[in-house]
Amino acid sequence: MVLEALGLAGLENYFFELAHLVLRYFHVIAGIAWIGASFYFVWLDNNLQTPPKWKQDKGIRGDLWAIHGGGFYEVAKYQNGPEQMPSTLHWFKWEAYTTWISGILLFSLLYYVGADAYLLDTNKSSLDKASAIGVSLAIIGSGYLIYRLLCKSPLVDNGKLFALVAIGLLALYSWGLDQLFTDRAVYIHIGAIIGTCMAGNVYHVIMPSQRYMVAEVEAGRIPDSTPGLKAKLCSVHNNYATLPVIFIMLSNHFAYTYSHPYGWLILVALFVIGMWIRHFFNLKHQGVYKPQVLVSGVAAFFALMLVVAPWHVVNTQTNLASETISDQQAWQIIDKHCTECHSQTPRSQLFQTAPNGFILDSVTQAKKLSAFIHTRAIVNRDMPLGNMTKMTDDERQQLAIWLAGLPSSKDELSNNTEAGE
Repeated sequence: MVLEALGLAGLENYFFELAHLVLRYFHVIAGIAWIGASFYFVWLDNNLQTPPKWKQDKGIRGDLWAIHGGGFYEVAKYQNGPEQMPSTLHWFKWEAYTTWISGILLFSLLYYVGADAYLLDTNKSSLDKASAIGVSLAIIGSGYLIYRLLCKSPLVDNGKLFALVAIGLLALYSWGLDQLFTDRAVYIHIGAIIGTCMAGNVYHVIMPSQRYMVAEVEAGRIPDSTPGLKAKLCSVHNNYATLPVIFIMLSNHFAYTYSHPYGWLILVALFVIGMWIRHFFNLKHQGVYKPQVLVSGVAAFFALMLVVAPWHVVNTQTNLASETISDQQAWQIIDKHCTECHSQTPRSQLFQTAPNGFILDSVTQAKKLSAFIHTRAIVNRDMPLGNMTKMTDDERQQLAIWLAGLPSSKDELSNNTEAGE
């Protein structure tokens, strides 16, 4: 019976990981398609040239010539719409819908089904699993509702002020989430809010506008330009959000950002920097070349990374060298907080196999992975996951002292590089 139970648990873990793989793979592919379409159409619209008079007489507002894949292409944009609807009209919507659907399913799998590991942080709040999921849904829903209301307000006509308000709200949400959930979950929740706003733009504004335009042209009427202008504005909003969203999709691989004491503020800064860099390309597409925008954005990114760097570890390293912690003392801490999951036979109910294949069943194995332990438990402090085992600052300090007394090697540094999620 025991072996049967272990076998079922192993299969359950396998199918969980399989679902994770399928959803993440599909989410990335759909995201590439959506973001690629956003990049292309904003580039296309910004590069349209005034057409010859005979084209203007046909209602063409702008056109563009391009060469790609061994062929010439001509693209024309009508002021209102063609005199007669073409037999085939290509719509761009499923890229957005499939990205959002796969993203929400992946989000639910990891942060709701796997809430104990990825969502809950007992050091921040006493929320139980059901309450935390309810709060999470309310936060994402309210974020989208507020954005929708802002888009319907007069504020939307003032781009700079709208951006400032949006960034302020983003900062407020980031700070609030940081009081409730794991550091990693904070970033993904902001990504879920932004992604929902982007998909909502397509579903609630862009697609209705396009259906209206098609219906008017088919009826032989000239469409009102207002819905089209609103759709274009939402498309621009989506375009400026692309770079920040891409970073958030990758953020779980870089714990030094989200696990920083001011990780929520770092996220806001990265959001602003991403928008600023995107602004350079949007200006460039319009023939406005301002290299200082790109240079300042890249400089701001590296300046932020210098601020994020774990300088405190360097400053305290000399002090640690004067103290000693025995292998036995260190092993008690590692066995209590690390082998719960990172073991050939994990005691945790959340994992049937060691995450990322890192096994710490002995002091010898711990020494071989010392650089990995140092990075995740001492520098980034994102392990244990959500601090489920309640590792104290004093225990981290003792572990840091033990690690400081170990001989360093290039192999350890190599292990640390390979250990990134």
